[in-house]
Amino acid sequence: MLFDTHAHYTDEAFDADRDAVIRAVHDSGVGLVMNSSSDEKSSREAVALAEKYDFIYASVGWHPEDAAGFSERSLDLIREWVRHPKVRAIGEIGLDYHYEDAAPRELQKEVLERQLQLALELKMPVVIHDREAHGDCMALVRSYPELTGAFHCFSGSAEMAKELLDRGWYLGFTGVITFKNARKALEVLEMCPLDRILIETDCPYMAPVPHRGERNDSRLLPFMAAKVAELKGLTPDEAAHVTTENGKRFFGIE
Repeated sequence: MLFDTHAHYTDEAFDADRDAVIRAVHDSGVGLVMNSSSDEKSSREAVALAEKYDFIYASVGWHPEDAAGFSERSLDLIREWVRHPKVRAIGEIGLDYHYEDAAPRELQKEVLERQLQLALELKMPVVIHDREAHGDCMALVRSYPELTGAFHCFSGSAEMAKELLDRGWYLGFTGVITFKNARKALEVLEMCPLDRILIETDCPYMAPVPHRGERNDSRLLPFMAAKVAELKGLTPDEAAHVTTENGKRFFGIE
């Protein structure tokens, strides 16, 4: 069995055939999916999707690109959503400094910090989006040592990874680890303990080689499992089992 620990099946890329894709994903041997959110609309839809499909779970929250839509009401909504038994994390939340026209950095940091504080209050793990914002993300992580979480699609250095691992965090790896220019990600994957590795598609984005550039979905997760197996001296089935158990442990899924 495989566990796609970060997917976006509420994305408009799946509007035309969402249910057909999800059924095909389940039939392919993917036993669990964590559907991540970015704002109020996607959080509500993620909860609804988790209610509809037994093997899909949800994480809820405000992505940094949607920070301008965050308010006090957003905190109340998250409190409401996490009471649902299939909501298992707050995310994806974080910082994204890639785009010039993104939400102001100070606003992103404020929105992230409010959600981190709420996660501590609610005793929920967090799923962090960190794009070209490593220093500020780590500063906030250090400010909340009791927090538990995962850095999705980890793109930092081996030194940053070591600090996160020492703090008990998990690292998520996408189709990037199959790319020819993935030297840094592979270096981190090689040094990451087996029990802290999560594999994810981030679908519909980040499709692995040989499907790079296509719409991604959880049926392509075996390419990530195969790369983990190659680097860790495992069979693909062993890599699938280990990463599935990691995901279940992190999200508290029996």
